[in-house]
Amino acid sequence: MKLTGGWKRGCLLGMAAALVLTAGCGSKDPLNPKEPVSLTVWHYYNGSQQTAFDALVEEFNDTVGREKGIYIQSYSQGSVSDLESAVRDAISGKVGAETMPDIFSSYADTAYEVEQEGALADLSAYLSKEELDLYVDSYIEEGRIASDGTLRIFPTAKSTEIMLVNKTDWEPFAAATGAALEDLKTIEGVAATAKAYYEWTDALTPDVPGDGRAFYGRDAMANYFIIGMQQLGTELFQVENGELTLNTPKEELYRLWENYYVPTVKGYFGAYGKFRSDDVKTGDILAYTGSTSSAMYFPDQVERDSGSYAIEYVVMAAPMFEGGQSYAVQQGAGMVVSKSDERREYAAVEFLKWFTQAENNLQFGSASGYLPVRKEAGSVEKLDKMIAEKGLSVAPKTYDCLSAIFSQMDEMTLYTNKSFKNGSAARKVLEYNLSDRAAADRAAVAEAVAGGVGLEEAAAPYVTREAFEEWYNVFCDALNAAANGQG
Repeated sequence: MKLTGGWKRGCLLGMAAALVLTAGCGSKDPLNPKEPVSLTVWHYYNGSQQTAFDALVEEFNDTVGREKGIYIQSYSQGSVSDLESAVRDAISGKVGAETMPDIFSSYADTAYEVEQEGALADLSAYLSKEELDLYVDSYIEEGRIASDGTLRIFPTAKSTEIMLVNKTDWEPFAAATGAALEDLKTIEGVAATAKAYYEWTDALTPDVPGDGRAFYGRDAMANYFIIGMQQLGTELFQVENGELTLNTPKEELYRLWENYYVPTVKGYFGAYGKFRSDDVKTGDILAYTGSTSSAMYFPDQVERDSGSYAIEYVVMAAPMFEGGQSYAVQQGAGMVVSKSDERREYAAVEFLKWFTQAENNLQFGSASGYLPVRKEAGSVEKLDKMIAEKGLSVAPKTYDCLSAIFSQMDEMTLYTNKSFKNGSAARKVLEYNLSDRAAADRAAVAEAVAGGVGLEEAAAPYVTREAFEEWYNVFCDALNAAANGQG
């Protein structure tokens, strides 16, 4: 990406402002209510998330914003990828691109790219140590992507992963086979349960062999790799001083392959729609692992060709590898501030500090499924108090999901890898390399089964140690190439 002339001037202004300010220590308020500053925010929220965010923006404008002289205008750019494209186009000065916003939602990998262009404000200059200490430590550390360790990403809403189960269809299966929800606490237990479910559903139609159904799926395969390896004692992307070391030990990756690829090839796991919540809705799977923010999309009913019926749900912790360490993914975009001048940057941080106050952040989270970012806000008691005081109506699934995570926080360690050059490309390898291969090989196995070959015989060539070794070499080559900018 190329830094345009306007951005270079903005960078110089930002550097001048940094000389005037000292890390949030007693800097003079540059705002004037009689001459309000208008700021634009770009985000990727849609539906109820956008409604909740816009309501809070309106509240800010009518209260603190009016008092201080700050007016916020928010715009959804559509999806995360749409937002990232719009930001890249604005920075590079692409013909027809919109003007760069003052604030925009960003994941760490994208923010790191923009930071390398010198286009992000140093937020450390506007926050005291006491203010930073209000936030969950790991959220702040994730935002320290500058080479000097200063803060560039303001944590605004986070998420982790949970497991959601179609309780209605689970119960007859459990009654017939003795399956227990307790079995779903480990990834190995999920795989074994999925095998039992496939065999049980296959046996329901003895005249049609090989028509068993998948039990489980997951969103975000990259998380499966990064957190799975972390649970098994290996940091896949080890970053020190901006330098990446790739750690790909064979036996640990074999466990990941064995507990995703093999069940998928045999039809025990499935991925059919865009998201696994879509697959629950069509009755193609019963359970999935996904973001806490996906809870609102878990369906209220299953819709089959033969008709639809209502379902209930169970919220569980995301399964972990048996014997592994209790790591869980830390994810969710924060907000970054474009480098400009002291007045605009100061105003942007004032809005972000207000938005992340416990009550406001929980109000957004109760509508979006995102976790609040301040230490004081992460409790069911605080959530209940906010709901009562605001008189809000919160979707039961979202409430149950947030409550479940709050109750588990002391038992888990949230983790996200540090940012590095070509991080987005490397993550794409994790996201698609194994899952695409598994889907293609599953199609070949299913075709063979449809032709009269038994499942075990049809799958046999794909699930050998030799097959793993071949995939492992291809995977490592692809990951190395992406991390080195050769993908």
